[in-house]
Amino acid sequence: MTIGILGGYGDVGAHAARRLLSLGLRPLRIGGRNFEAARRFANELSAEAIEHQAVDFRDDASLRRFVAGCRIVLNCAGPSHSIADRAARAAMEAGADYVDAAGDDALYALLDGDEHRRRRRVAVLSAGLQPGLTALLPRWAAHRAFSQVQGLRSYFGVLDHFTEVAADDYLQAATDGVSEPLAAWREGRRSGVLTRMRNVEVPFFPGPATLLPHLNTEGERLASSLRLERGDWYTVITGQHILTAFDRARSLERREAVAALRRASLLDLAGRAPHVILLAQLDGLRSGTPVTRTLVMRGRCNAELTGTMAALTTLAVDQGEVPAGRHFAAAVLEPVSAVGRLLESGAVSTLDLLDTSLDALGATEEGSL
Repeated sequence: MTIGILGGYGDVGAHAARRLLSLGLRPLRIGGRNFEAARRFANELSAEAIEHQAVDFRDDASLRRFVAGCRIVLNCAGPSHSIADRAARAAMEAGADYVDAAGDDALYALLDGDEHRRRRRVAVLSAGLQPGLTALLPRWAAHRAFSQVQGLRSYFGVLDHFTEVAADDYLQAATDGVSEPLAAWREGRRSGVLTRMRNVEVPFFPGPATLLPHLNTEGERLASSLRLERGDWYTVITGQHILTAFDRARSLERREAVAALRRASLLDLAGRAPHVILLAQLDGLRSGTPVTRTLVMRGRCNAELTGTMAALTTLAVDQGEVPAGRHFAAAVLEPVSAVGRLLESGAVSTLDLLDTSLDALGATEEGSL
């Protein structure tokens, strides 16, 4: 049976398709609204057992035709709020498992976990970069170095172009209340605890940055699962244009806001190499002894890491490593094996767990200049 990829020729879907082939998962069915684009990309893959098919996620009949004969449906299309549960519902009715590179709390609420268990079907959501890897990697670090984690401080930044889908999903997350600015975790959600900081030097990030504190639902789930006492999450902005666009977005119509984010991301990227950086300091105990470790992850681009995470989640589902039901990827994937596969993929250029604090790293970098 086939693995169908919705949005299979888009930025994320194309990376996912290539990764699935490298993992030996086939046959693949590449789908999207543009039949010719699907055909060209399927031919570009130049591998056996690659199908292509036109599919419109807004049309239930079109979705039913696409998922027929699939063992897994991987959704890399969007915006996620426009798809809602249509693709997941079509997959279940076809007897297929489902993986979504996006799909956060709104989709989770639409799915019936009991029904998935009764039918012995799997649905895994948030199988991308953020949400996804940004929670899986701290879980991996906690597993490796701690018997108890008490505090987490995370800095995440992307310098890359905003696709139309990614910009729309970002704006929808703010509208849905998935992420609350200035909030933090203090043995539970606390509003207004943190403040925006400007002209801050953050280790491994290029130049002065603006730090936007927030607490999203992924962070809340991670804090609860690790039983954190304290958790601070910051988005690191190293481009002035995207920062201005973020601040203006709430006052614009959705289409204008999407266009503004896309323009700003291209202006900030001009003449610079794209990057994805995650830093996370974890504090806690190991066998009663205080321990501090700092996770450092660097990657090349958003789409590559999102597509890789989606493909690795699909592999875990295909291998029977995920129980029936609805799940978030970061919570259900076994962190050691998942991160091992991520390292083997080559999608991250750096992944280290350092025996030091972020403050010590900052002092080391300053001393080396």
